[in-house]
Amino acid sequence: MPDLWSELLACLDLRQRPTSPSPGTADTRPGIGGRRRETLTVYEGSSQRLDHGWLYGGQLLAQIVRASVCACPAKAVKSLHVVFAHEGKGDAPVFYIVQRQHEGRSFATLTVTARQKRDIVATAVVSMHAHEDGPQHQTVTDIPEIPGPRHRVQVPLLPWETRSTADLDQTGAHPPDYELWMRTPPVPAESGPALAAYATDLSPIGTALRPLEGVGQSGNGTAFTSATITHSVWFHRAFHTDDWLLLRHHSPLVAHGRCFGKGDILTEDGTLVASFAQEGLLRFRP
Repeated sequence: MPDLWSELLACLDLRQRPTSPSPGTADTRPGIGGRRRETLTVYEGSSQRLDHGWLYGGQLLAQIVRASVCACPAKAVKSLHVVFAHEGKGDAPVFYIVQRQHEGRSFATLTVTARQKRDIVATAVVSMHAHEDGPQHQTVTDIPEIPGPRHRVQVPLLPWETRSTADLDQTGAHPPDYELWMRTPPVPAESGPALAAYATDLSPIGTALRPLEGVGQSGNGTAFTSATITHSVWFHRAFHTDDWLLLRHHSPLVAHGRCFGKGDILTEDGTLVASFAQEGLLRFRP
């Protein structure tokens, strides 16, 4: 496998297709009823060449964030809500068709369709917002101290430093909670939301498995089959991923072949900077 960190950064460097209008310009061709047609912009992103051959959902989340910012550079992503429609392949690029539904002075709404070969692999609704000042308040549970170096863990697909006092591969019964500290190498601040979104797709299903005796995250493909169905991320404040961040996971439900999880991203001083939620497929083999 090539260097995962360098390859991930390359995946975030999207290329605008030459047939697309420039970001921020309007497509003035008439639409239905004479109304102006929404602007379409198409970006191409490379895919991670992973050993198992399929696309990691976090790559799609990260590239959707980057495509949205490229198409609407005057605003930041406020939230994205993604439906994973079809399993993607790691041997082909992904094309992101961005349609600007609305753009005002404060907010913008985009739809993003991720296509690969003949398949739609994901669709997303993205809300964007220009920075505004105002009163601030948050209510979150106190966060623990960062675990020491002896709690370093190797998390597949996360090519940066991670620490945790729990192990999602353990097969004993535990509460459906999981805390993971992470810190990336130095990167520009604008890369932070995409990298954070990338990380949020990895552990919600493993967290949902923790109360089930005899099953751990590593049993995917043998004891059970899992995949992300829908995933949402909300960005509350600016942050840097090369500072320590806590991904705090909780899963309240496993039922009917699905699981649900949610979580928060907090800085070392307890500032809530993002939240996420995921519904996953979780089918146990007889």
